Amino acid sequence: MSSKSIFPEPGDLVVATVSQIMPYGAYVTLDEYEKEGLLHISEVSSSWVRNIRDHIREGQKVVLKVLRVDAEKGHVDLSLRRVTGREKKEKLFEWKRARKAEALLKMTAEKLGVSFNEVQQIAGVKIEEYYGGLYEGLEDASERGEVALTKLGVPENYATALVEVSRAKIQIPRVKVKGLLELTCPQSKGVDVIREALVSAKNFKKPREAAVEMYVVGAPRYRVEVSARNYKEAERLLQGVIETAINAVKAAGGYGTFKRLEA
Repeated sequence: MSSKSIFPEPGDLVVATVSQIMPYGAYVTLDEYEKEGLLHISEVSSSWVRNIRDHIREGQKVVLKVLRVDAEKGHVDLSLRRVTGREKKEKLFEWKRARKAEALLKMTAEKLGVSFNEVQQIAGVKIEEYYGGLYEGLEDASERGEVALTKLGVPENYATALVEVSRAKIQIPRVKVKGLLELTCPQSKGVDVIREALVSAKNFKKPREAAVEMYVVGAPRYRVEVSARNYKEAERLLQGVIETAINAVKAAGGYGTFKRLEA
Protein backbone atom coordinates (compact mmCIF):
# COMPACT_ATOMS: atom_id res chain seq x y z
CA MET A 1 0.00 0.00 0.00
CA SER A 2 2.85 2.35 0.82
CA SER A 3 6.56 2.07 0.14
CA LYS A 4 8.23 -0.41 2.44
CA SER A 5 11.14 0.55 4.68
CA ILE A 6 12.36 -3.05 4.99
CA PHE A 7 14.37 -5.13 2.53
CA PRO A 8 12.92 -7.82 0.28
CA GLU A 9 13.75 -11.46 0.92
CA PRO A 10 15.87 -13.70 -1.33
CA GLY A 11 13.56 -15.33 -3.86
CA ASP A 12 11.10 -12.41 -3.90
CA LEU A 13 10.02 -10.86 -7.17
CA VAL A 14 10.32 -7.07 -7.25
CA VAL A 15 9.43 -4.30 -9.66
CA ALA A 16 12.37 -2.00 -10.31
CA THR A 17 13.33 0.99 -12.43
CA VAL A 18 16.68 0.92 -14.20
CA SER A 19 18.56 4.00 -13.00
CA GLN A 20 22.11 3.60 -14.32
CA ILE A 21 23.74 1.18 -16.75
CA MET A 22 27.42 0.29 -16.38
CA PRO A 23 29.66 -2.10 -18.35
CA TYR A 24 29.37 -4.68 -15.53
CA GLY A 25 25.63 -4.39 -14.90
CA ALA A 26 22.86 -1.99 -13.99
CA TYR A 27 21.80 -0.16 -10.86
CA VAL A 28 18.08 -0.16 -10.23
CA THR A 29 15.62 1.38 -7.79
CA LEU A 30 13.25 -1.09 -6.12
CA ASP A 31 9.93 0.71 -6.53
CA GLU A 32 8.19 -1.03 -3.62
CA TYR A 33 11.03 -0.70 -1.11
CA GLU A 34 12.80 2.62 -1.79
CA LYS A 35 16.08 0.69 -2.01
CA GLU A 36 18.82 0.41 -4.60
CA GLY A 37 19.96 -2.87 -6.11
CA LEU A 38 22.47 -4.25 -8.58
CA LEU A 39 21.65 -6.34 -11.62
CA HIS A 40 24.98 -7.89 -12.60
CA ILE A 41 25.55 -8.45 -16.31
CA SER A 42 25.78 -12.21 -15.71
CA GLU A 43 22.16 -12.15 -14.47
CA VAL A 44 20.71 -10.20 -17.39
CA SER A 45 20.23 -13.06 -19.85
CA SER A 46 20.75 -16.82 -20.11
CA SER A 47 22.72 -16.19 -23.31
CA TRP A 48 25.96 -14.27 -23.63
CA VAL A 49 25.48 -10.51 -23.30
CA ARG A 50 27.66 -8.51 -25.67
CA ASN A 51 26.05 -5.16 -24.86
CA ILE A 52 23.81 -4.83 -21.82
CA ARG A 53 21.94 -1.99 -23.52
CA ASP A 54 20.57 -4.50 -26.01
CA HIS A 55 18.56 -5.96 -23.12
CA ILE A 56 17.65 -3.09 -20.80
CA ARG A 57 17.63 0.71 -20.84
CA GLU A 58 17.59 3.55 -18.31
CA GLY A 59 14.09 4.34 -17.05
CA GLN A 60 12.74 0.88 -17.94
CA LYS A 61 10.48 -0.98 -15.52
CA VAL A 62 11.65 -4.54 -14.99
CA VAL A 63 10.63 -7.49 -12.84
CA LEU A 64 13.62 -9.00 -11.05
CA LYS A 65 14.26 -11.86 -8.66
CA VAL A 66 16.13 -11.15 -5.43
CA LEU A 67 19.27 -13.30 -5.14
CA ARG A 68 21.05 -11.96 -2.06
CA VAL A 69 20.43 -9.26 0.53
CA ASP A 70 22.97 -7.65 2.84
CA ALA A 71 20.85 -5.31 4.97
CA GLU A 72 23.85 -3.98 6.91
CA LYS A 73 25.65 -2.86 3.76
CA GLY A 74 22.42 -2.04 1.94
CA HIS A 75 23.26 -4.40 -0.93
CA VAL A 76 20.58 -6.19 -2.96
CA ASP A 77 21.70 -8.50 -5.78
CA LEU A 78 19.11 -9.18 -8.46
CA SER A 79 18.46 -11.32 -11.51
CA LEU A 80 16.51 -10.76 -14.70
CA ARG A 81 17.28 -14.05 -16.42
CA ARG A 82 15.75 -16.11 -13.60
CA VAL A 83 12.31 -14.50 -13.97
CA THR A 84 9.90 -16.49 -16.15
CA GLY A 85 7.44 -14.86 -18.51
CA ARG A 86 4.53 -15.90 -16.33
CA GLU A 87 6.19 -14.55 -13.17
CA LYS A 88 6.79 -11.23 -14.88
CA LYS A 89 3.19 -10.99 -16.05
CA GLU A 90 1.71 -11.86 -12.66
CA LYS A 91 4.05 -9.57 -10.70
CA LEU A 92 3.33 -6.57 -12.94
CA PHE A 93 -0.38 -7.31 -12.65
CA GLU A 94 -0.22 -7.29 -8.84
CA TRP A 95 2.03 -4.21 -8.75
CA LYS A 96 -0.29 -2.18 -10.98
CA ARG A 97 -3.27 -3.15 -8.81
CA ALA A 98 -1.43 -2.05 -5.66
CA ARG A 99 -0.56 1.31 -7.21
CA LYS A 100 -4.15 1.84 -8.33
CA ALA A 101 -5.45 0.93 -4.87
CA GLU A 102 -3.17 3.53 -3.30
CA ALA A 103 -4.44 6.12 -5.79
CA LEU A 104 -8.04 5.24 -4.83
CA LEU A 105 -7.21 5.78 -1.17
CA LYS A 106 -5.76 9.21 -2.01
CA MET A 107 -8.92 10.10 -3.93
CA THR A 108 -11.02 9.00 -0.97
CA ALA A 109 -8.95 11.16 1.38
CA GLU A 110 -9.59 14.19 -0.84
CA LYS A 111 -13.30 13.36 -0.97
CA LEU A 112 -13.49 13.19 2.84
CA GLY A 113 -11.20 16.17 3.39
CA VAL A 114 -8.74 14.19 5.48
CA SER A 115 -5.13 13.08 5.07
CA PHE A 116 -4.06 10.01 3.15
CA ASN A 117 -2.45 8.59 6.31
CA GLU A 118 -5.77 8.89 8.14
CA VAL A 119 -7.66 6.91 5.52
CA GLN A 120 -4.85 4.39 5.44
CA GLN A 121 -4.93 3.83 9.21
CA ILE A 122 -8.70 3.92 9.63
CA ALA A 123 -9.64 1.84 6.58
CA GLY A 124 -6.66 0.68 4.52
CA VAL A 125 -5.00 -1.37 7.24
CA LYS A 126 -8.24 -3.21 8.08
CA ILE A 127 -8.92 -3.96 4.42
CA GLU A 128 -5.42 -5.30 3.80
CA GLU A 129 -5.48 -7.48 6.90
CA TYR A 130 -8.79 -9.07 5.93
CA TYR A 131 -8.40 -9.44 2.16
CA GLY A 132 -4.63 -9.85 1.94
CA GLY A 133 -4.47 -6.88 -0.40
CA LEU A 134 -5.99 -3.42 -0.56
CA TYR A 135 -7.14 -3.66 -4.18
CA GLU A 136 -8.89 -6.98 -3.53
CA GLY A 137 -10.89 -5.36 -0.74
CA LEU A 138 -11.84 -2.31 -2.77
CA GLU A 139 -12.81 -4.55 -5.67
CA ASP A 140 -15.12 -6.54 -3.38
CA ALA A 141 -16.55 -3.34 -1.93
CA SER A 142 -17.31 -2.03 -5.42
CA GLU A 143 -19.41 -5.16 -5.99
CA ARG A 144 -21.07 -5.65 -2.59
CA GLY A 145 -21.26 -2.12 -1.23
CA GLU A 146 -20.53 -0.60 2.16
CA VAL A 147 -21.30 -3.79 4.11
CA ALA A 148 -18.08 -5.33 2.79
CA LEU A 149 -16.15 -2.64 4.70
CA THR A 150 -18.31 -1.80 7.69
CA LYS A 151 -18.15 -5.43 8.83
CA LEU A 152 -14.39 -4.90 9.16
CA GLY A 153 -14.88 -1.95 11.48
CA VAL A 154 -14.48 0.76 8.83
CA PRO A 155 -16.65 3.78 9.78
CA GLU A 156 -19.74 4.16 7.61
CA ASN A 157 -18.74 7.52 6.11
CA TYR A 158 -15.35 6.12 5.11
CA ALA A 159 -16.98 2.98 3.70
CA THR A 160 -19.43 5.05 1.64
CA ALA A 161 -16.68 7.22 0.19
CA LEU A 162 -14.48 4.23 -0.61
CA VAL A 163 -17.33 2.42 -2.36
CA GLU A 164 -18.21 5.50 -4.44
CA VAL A 165 -14.62 5.99 -5.55
CA SER A 166 -14.08 2.27 -6.20
CA ARG A 167 -17.24 1.90 -8.28
CA ALA A 168 -16.22 4.85 -10.41
CA LYS A 169 -12.70 3.59 -11.07
CA ILE A 170 -12.65 -0.22 -10.81
CA GLN A 171 -13.70 -2.50 -13.62
CA ILE A 172 -13.85 -6.10 -12.44
CA PRO A 173 -11.16 -7.89 -14.49
CA ARG A 174 -11.30 -11.37 -15.90
CA VAL A 175 -8.23 -13.48 -16.57
CA LYS A 176 -8.18 -16.85 -18.28
CA VAL A 177 -5.88 -19.87 -17.93
CA LYS A 178 -6.21 -22.98 -20.04
CA GLY A 179 -4.68 -26.26 -21.06
CA LEU A 180 -5.18 -29.74 -22.49
CA LEU A 181 -6.35 -32.53 -20.24
CA GLU A 182 -5.83 -36.12 -21.41
CA LEU A 183 -7.81 -38.85 -19.65
CA THR A 184 -7.63 -42.57 -20.34
CA CYS A 185 -9.44 -45.43 -18.61
CA PRO A 186 -9.08 -48.96 -20.05
CA GLN A 187 -11.90 -50.40 -17.94
CA SER A 188 -15.11 -51.65 -19.60
CA LYS A 189 -16.96 -48.57 -18.37
CA GLY A 190 -14.07 -46.25 -19.05
CA VAL A 191 -16.14 -43.81 -21.09
CA ASP A 192 -18.60 -43.40 -18.23
CA VAL A 193 -15.76 -42.97 -15.74
CA ILE A 194 -14.23 -40.16 -17.81
CA ARG A 195 -17.60 -38.48 -18.33
CA GLU A 196 -18.30 -38.50 -14.59
CA ALA A 197 -14.78 -37.26 -13.87
CA LEU A 198 -15.28 -34.29 -16.20
CA VAL A 199 -18.65 -33.47 -14.65
CA SER A 200 -17.14 -33.55 -11.16
CA ALA A 201 -14.28 -31.34 -12.29
CA LYS A 202 -16.58 -28.81 -13.94
CA ASN A 203 -18.63 -28.65 -10.73
CA PHE A 204 -15.56 -28.01 -8.57
CA LYS A 205 -16.27 -25.27 -6.03
CA LYS A 206 -15.61 -21.91 -7.67
CA PRO A 207 -14.86 -18.44 -6.32
CA ARG A 208 -17.45 -15.78 -7.01
CA GLU A 209 -17.62 -14.76 -10.69
CA ALA A 210 -15.31 -17.62 -11.77
CA ALA A 211 -16.17 -20.09 -14.53
CA VAL A 212 -14.95 -23.43 -15.88
CA GLU A 213 -15.42 -24.52 -19.49
CA MET A 214 -14.50 -27.87 -21.05
CA TYR A 215 -14.41 -28.81 -24.72
CA VAL A 216 -13.73 -32.12 -26.45
CA VAL A 217 -10.68 -31.75 -28.69
CA GLY A 218 -10.75 -35.40 -29.69
CA ALA A 219 -10.94 -38.20 -27.16
CA PRO A 220 -9.04 -38.65 -24.94
CA ARG A 221 -8.06 -34.95 -25.08
CA TYR A 222 -10.17 -32.19 -23.53
CA ARG A 223 -9.58 -28.45 -23.50
CA VAL A 224 -10.05 -26.84 -20.07
CA GLU A 225 -10.51 -23.08 -19.69
CA VAL A 226 -10.83 -21.31 -16.35
CA SER A 227 -11.68 -17.63 -15.95
CA ALA A 228 -11.57 -15.69 -12.69
CA ARG A 229 -11.05 -12.20 -11.31
CA ASN A 230 -7.29 -12.57 -10.91
CA TYR A 231 -4.43 -14.93 -11.69
CA LYS A 232 -4.22 -16.42 -8.22
CA GLU A 233 -7.89 -17.37 -8.22
CA ALA A 234 -7.66 -18.72 -11.76
CA GLU A 235 -4.56 -20.81 -11.06
CA ARG A 236 -6.00 -22.19 -7.82
CA LEU A 237 -9.26 -23.11 -9.51
CA LEU A 238 -7.50 -24.70 -12.49
CA GLN A 239 -5.40 -26.85 -10.19
CA GLY A 240 -8.49 -28.03 -8.30
CA VAL A 241 -10.36 -28.83 -11.51
CA ILE A 242 -7.47 -30.81 -13.01
CA GLU A 243 -6.75 -32.73 -9.80
CA THR A 244 -10.43 -33.62 -9.43
CA ALA A 245 -10.62 -35.05 -12.95
CA ILE A 246 -7.33 -36.95 -12.85
CA ASN A 247 -7.89 -38.37 -9.36
CA ALA A 248 -11.36 -39.61 -10.31
CA VAL A 249 -9.98 -41.45 -13.33
CA LYS A 250 -7.02 -42.86 -11.40
CA ALA A 251 -9.39 -44.22 -8.74
CA ALA A 252 -11.05 -46.29 -11.49
CA GLY A 253 -7.77 -47.67 -12.80
CA GLY A 254 -7.07 -45.02 -15.43
CA TYR A 255 -4.59 -42.20 -15.72
CA GLY A 256 -4.43 -38.60 -16.81
CA THR A 257 -2.04 -35.82 -17.78
CA PHE A 258 -2.34 -32.07 -18.20
CA LYS A 259 -0.43 -29.59 -20.37
CA ARG A 260 -0.68 -25.84 -19.98
CA LEU A 261 -1.47 -23.61 -22.94
CA GLU A 262 -0.53 -19.94 -23.16
CA ALA A 263 -3.52 -17.71 -22.43
